[in-house]
Amino acid sequence: MPTYRILPTAAHNDLVRKAYTHRGYTAAEAEDAARFCEMASVHGIRTHNAIKALHLDHLFGSAVGGCKPGAEIKVIDKPFAASQVWDAQLKLGQSVAFEAMETCMKLADQYGIGQVSVDNAFHYLWGGGYVMDAAKKGYIAYTNCTSTLGEVVPFGGKFPVLGTNPHSWGLPTTDACGFPIVIDWATSTVAMGRVQQLRRENKPLPPGAAVDAEGNPTDDPHKAQWLLPFGAHKGYGLSLLIEVMGALIGGSLPTIRGGGGHPDFKDKPLEAGEKRTSSFYFQVIHPDAIGSGLFAKGRNQSQNVKAVLQDILGHGNEKCMLPGQPEADNASHTAKAGGLLFTDAEVEALNEIAEECGLPKFDVAALPSYEV
Repeated sequence: MPTYRILPTAAHNDLVRKAYTHRGYTAAEAEDAARFCEMASVHGIRTHNAIKALHLDHLFGSAVGGCKPGAEIKVIDKPFAASQVWDAQLKLGQSVAFEAMETCMKLADQYGIGQVSVDNAFHYLWGGGYVMDAAKKGYIAYTNCTSTLGEVVPFGGKFPVLGTNPHSWGLPTTDACGFPIVIDWATSTVAMGRVQQLRRENKPLPPGAAVDAEGNPTDDPHKAQWLLPFGAHKGYGLSLLIEVMGALIGGSLPTIRGGGGHPDFKDKPLEAGEKRTSSFYFQVIHPDAIGSGLFAKGRNQSQNVKAVLQDILGHGNEKCMLPGQPEADNASHTAKAGGLLFTDAEVEALNEIAEECGLPKFDVAALPSYEV
């Protein structure tokens, strides 16, 4: 069983806040960043925790102008009551996403459905966290985004032109099964954050996940250069969907997004009038807005959802796992441990962040351990 170190939540959040304010972000943005990083760690999302968030900000964000601390969202006028379109103006992605999902929920309360599309955005990291939060409040929620770089080779191709482009759904099923169903995945076989995690831990990639610089399949995370779509043409189609949605919102060429991932584009001057930013899409549906009321045997909507899930998990399928269950299990471990769980390698990575912003380092050996 894996062993983790228990890091006090308050100490973790203080570090995240300090790191973001050290880089010029406002106190409100730093609070959003800490809220997000805590949420990711509570649910065991090791690929999108504070380490990933601050690494992404260093590579593509505040250090290079891809994200602007203190930026203000501009609402673009549209004649559609249940829809909003925003120019994020390179504001911190986590702050934009939290506000967008809250706006969608308010619109759904009024109109049954609400959507917000966002242009000129900086990556919001783990989409599952935002839809999970909405689902816990009783809504059906969805988000997708064009990810920072084009680093995925399309089905049948050889050149990375797609983002990892995640889809995230959250369903209000807590009453039915004890947690919200959260269907959240990158359209690549693994996210690049997973590759980085496995590099830290010197563990192999799953087969069919990546290719090296020459385009040869590899399971060595140290040699992995580009990613492959999951499910061949199926993952490719879902990734393409997000690229086209991003284009409809206002996003430009995936090969140059974020400054370009491939050497043919990376660090090359941006052509006049071009743009490198990501696009977001958020949608929330109020369950009452789609309910027919014609449920079998006089069940109400909540009872009907529970009955459907029981049918799916019956008939010998009792050991099947529902999407969102691993996150719920990880949250239970976090609660039992009384703090956030990190590997030794992750604590050392957090210590690098502490050193950057002048905070004392964590003594890895002195932190209590927890076995999962």
